[in-house]
Amino acid sequence: MSINRFTLQLDEIKAAYASEPNPTLQVRLERIGRIERMIAANEEKICKVLAADFGNRHPIESRLLEFQMVYQACKHVRKHLKEWMKPQLVATPGFLGSSQAWTQMQSMGVVGIMSPWNYPVQLALVPAIAAFAAGNRVWLKPSERSSRTSGFLATLIQEYFHPIEFCVTVGGNEVAESFAALPFDHLFFTGSGDVGKKVMRAAADHLTPITLELGGKSPAIVDSSAKLKEAAASIIYGKLVNGGQTCIAPDYAVIHASDCNVFIQELQNAAQNQFSNPEECTGAIDEHQLARWQKLVQDAVDHGAQAIPLISPTDNTRLPFIPVALLNVSEDALIMQEEVFGPILPIVTINDIDSIIRYINERPMPLAMYWFGKNKDVMKRILNETRSGGVTINDTLLHAAVEDLPFGGIGASGMGAYHGKAGFEAFSHRKSVLEVRGLFGLNFLRGTQLARPPYSKGVERLLRWLK
Repeated sequence: MSINRFTLQLDEIKAAYASEPNPTLQVRLERIGRIERMIAANEEKICKVLAADFGNRHPIESRLLEFQMVYQACKHVRKHLKEWMKPQLVATPGFLGSSQAWTQMQSMGVVGIMSPWNYPVQLALVPAIAAFAAGNRVWLKPSERSSRTSGFLATLIQEYFHPIEFCVTVGGNEVAESFAALPFDHLFFTGSGDVGKKVMRAAADHLTPITLELGGKSPAIVDSSAKLKEAAASIIYGKLVNGGQTCIAPDYAVIHASDCNVFIQELQNAAQNQFSNPEECTGAIDEHQLARWQKLVQDAVDHGAQAIPLISPTDNTRLPFIPVALLNVSEDALIMQEEVFGPILPIVTINDIDSIIRYINERPMPLAMYWFGKNKDVMKRILNETRSGGVTINDTLLHAAVEDLPFGGIGASGMGAYHGKAGFEAFSHRKSVLEVRGLFGLNFLRGTQLARPPYSKGVERLLRWLK
């Protein structure tokens, strides 16, 4: 599809928006309700295409991590949208007399969404729900790497929505480049930092406001006060669910050297308990991803690391890739330079809190951080002296499941946030409004009258009074 065809299509959606620039609460909720019904009516079919894309993905994992996030977003919006849409009064200074000031949330127009392959349903539809809540139209470009799911989702959306409400375009890199270059009223991208830079450059030509949800190397810090068994079980779940292909998965673990051997044993126990059934282990999205995992492990071993299998292979375990922990990893190894995005856990041993904080702060700011322990003083130092998009304490992933918590990155891990009210605000313009009135209805004290030229002693008195 040529850029001209894209432009004509966007013009058509923008014209539809212009005919209804401020949809009612009922219209917004009805559109969101259609998304909810669309997923509910097709759960089984979507689970099958997801499993086909990943080679293997248990339907419970898809229902839990894809559908439930969509349902939760719909439920939260239904409960709060009326309140979010209300104008908010603000105070006015005394010299404005009886004037009133307020802010009101206004839709932006047409929101472009570029969604990734790792959670191809949730990460396409949750931003769309927020955009509809704010009163916008939506155009979605899903990832070509999850081609079956993207294609089926496009078919469903076309069944439930008119293209001038919710449009979907599938395709590869060329389509993505053309899509990012369109003059959207807001562009939302979830994916890697390298691609995010390209999207941001393309959006800059039109000064398109942009939200970037990226990733990075999210640490899991295990304090000496932590229960190692509980920490290991949480880290294993966060690391291995969806085959480790989660932007907020623990990328590496940081632990005291004296606890390392016990921690590794607990990691193995947890992995064996949770993920020894091959039917419950999500596969790599494609052969390229699988080859990348193998390359990361081999490169780490070549740099002196020790690879420790987290699941014991048996005749009944036929996993294409056995999850591993890596010890003594060189900082020069690829796996310490790139986001892992797979079932590989490097373990870094650092013995004091100052060094842990310094180690994290010397690296790009991560999308998520996890801290395990009971020492509140150490916890406060981690929270206050490091920067990350979000934090879960004594577990993993769960901060992203709280709709009232904004979800987003900082620095290299992204810009902007969504989920809940933060999503509504991300896709809205907060318009400032001042209605000027005179004091007690007296017109000579109204607004700028006392400050207008020719300047007199009265204006000087006004300046002294304002000062």
